[in-house]
Amino acid sequence: MNIYSILQLCGGLAFFLFGMHVMSGSLEKLAGGNLQKILKGLTSNPAKSLFFGAVITIAIQSSSALTVMLVGLVNSGIMELGQTVGVIMGSNIGTTLTAWILSLSGIQSESIFISLLKPENFSPIVALIGVIMIMGAKSEKKKDAGVIMAGFAVLMYGMQLMSGAVSPLADMPEFTSILTTFNNPLIGVLTGAVFTGVIQSSAASVGVLQALAMTGAISYGMAIPIIMGQNIGTCVTALLSSIGVSKNAKRVSVIHVSFNVFGTIIGLIIYYILRYGAGLSVFDGSISAFAIAGFHSVFNVATTIILLPFGKYLVKIAQTVIPIHDEKSNGAFLDERLLLSPGLAIKECLEKTSDMAELAKKSFKASLDLFDKYSDTQFEEITAMEERLDFMEDQLDTYLIHLSGKDTSETGSNEISKMLHAINDFERIGDHAINLAKLAKQADENNYEISKSAKSEISVLNNALKEILDLTVNAFNTNDENIAFKVEPLEQVIDDLTKEIRNHHIARLQKGKCDSRLGVFLTDYVTNCERASDHCSNIAVCLIQTKNSSFETHDYLNELKAGHEPAFVGEFTMFHDKYTLDDISDNDSDKSAKKDTSRKNETKKDVTKKKDKDHKDKDKDKNKKSK
Repeated sequence: MNIYSILQLCGGLAFFLFGMHVMSGSLEKLAGGNLQKILKGLTSNPAKSLFFGAVITIAIQSSSALTVMLVGLVNSGIMELGQTVGVIMGSNIGTTLTAWILSLSGIQSESIFISLLKPENFSPIVALIGVIMIMGAKSEKKKDAGVIMAGFAVLMYGMQLMSGAVSPLADMPEFTSILTTFNNPLIGVLTGAVFTGVIQSSAASVGVLQALAMTGAISYGMAIPIIMGQNIGTCVTALLSSIGVSKNAKRVSVIHVSFNVFGTIIGLIIYYILRYGAGLSVFDGSISAFAIAGFHSVFNVATTIILLPFGKYLVKIAQTVIPIHDEKSNGAFLDERLLLSPGLAIKECLEKTSDMAELAKKSFKASLDLFDKYSDTQFEEITAMEERLDFMEDQLDTYLIHLSGKDTSETGSNEISKMLHAINDFERIGDHAINLAKLAKQADENNYEISKSAKSEISVLNNALKEILDLTVNAFNTNDENIAFKVEPLEQVIDDLTKEIRNHHIARLQKGKCDSRLGVFLTDYVTNCERASDHCSNIAVCLIQTKNSSFETHDYLNELKAGHEPAFVGEFTMFHDKYTLDDISDNDSDKSAKKDTSRKNETKKDVTKKKDKDHKDKDKDKNKKSK
């Protein structure tokens, strides 16, 4: 054993950890979209949570990563503290799979087929297939599968290096004398905990122990306490991740530590009884890599079975250790720990964006209703909603930018781009809502008298606006392209309505049939309504373009117009007939009446020509916001 053996051991550990990291990341990337569904399906049923915890850990090959996710989910208010208990216990079972795979290295047989089960024999084949898939596959999922296979091969190569590096230790008297120290169970537990805590991977820690076991110098009596300690050491990652989170989220790490500490205490008691009380000689025999994997699984399953019925008491312990005097203590809007699982983070961002969409719709509808019956209380509610929308847009924008830098699937990247476009438009709808609310307040304070005909026209416009908001939010929440397609024709109808309302209003002003103070007021009203419908159009077009991985709004609209899309004209005609203004009286303006009649006979060509200027104004508004 020389300096080169030590360097080889360190290099092997580095390869092992890197392979585990690559494999875990790609596994999560493939499973990430389903993690959110699984975690949302968790209930207070401990058995169900236990099963899901084991499945997710097997899927992402990291119990530490899962615990960090749980901290983030609780900190964001997505999960309840009680739901995490079963998941944490299940993760301890799921993490034992790696040890079983590593234990295959100890297989000894002259049969070619049985020998191929040894990782060092089949991992080169796995690596070759993985690299071919990475370089040749067109499907992103196949490329990710290739990365998983290559990562596994690197992991196994690291295990092989570690085994080779420690093999000379079997012949060293100094090593044997050091090992006698580990006959003390407490020192064994401490060693396992510290080593696992330093490298922050129980799988790697077990792998090193299995490599040492191949020298034949490790006994059952030495290995068992170390394995118990490794379970405690894996809690370090969760403890570090709980820094800077809400107190309720900190309790997740306390539950994790409590479970593993109690499990180790129970295990040590049984260990002392069997070894020193019963005097079993098996503890003095050499342990194999296979036996280490077996005990690792048995210990984790046994402690889970024993402690599962006491899950609620683990929660109470966490609540006692970290008391919360103010139960309304808020966590993060979106926790950065979820970025460790991009697929899960994208799903949570979609939910937050959907909440933002519903809030924008509610805010704008409330502002329209404010003109019928003004209320200071409702005005304050709209103001609060607008402030909330500003906060959500700012938080989501920053979070999504960070998320866009992560390794995500093509579908995930499209979802991120869609949300980055949509949150700006939802926030702007909230801005127009507060503008309308201020106009309503102004009208109430100055006792504006709106003519009967103007009220009738505004009612038609408001109904069209409420429908376009419903269509837009519904299309976004359901990701329904067919619903989104209906938005653009309705937006064109609303544009035409606002022009007619302006013309009719000018005619009434000229005839003295309308309060002159309402000139600017009504213009501001229809302008905000028109702009809100424009933002609905932006969202719908963006949703449609997401299907084609393209966000060129102009290209899509120009293509739609150039082809004289029959479906578009059909929807436009339907909405046009549904939202038609009453003819103004002959005394108001013959010219305006003719213009109204002209609108009813508008051709398909006229529809498409009108859209150019409208969308130029729309983009100017959006660019101004972006700057």
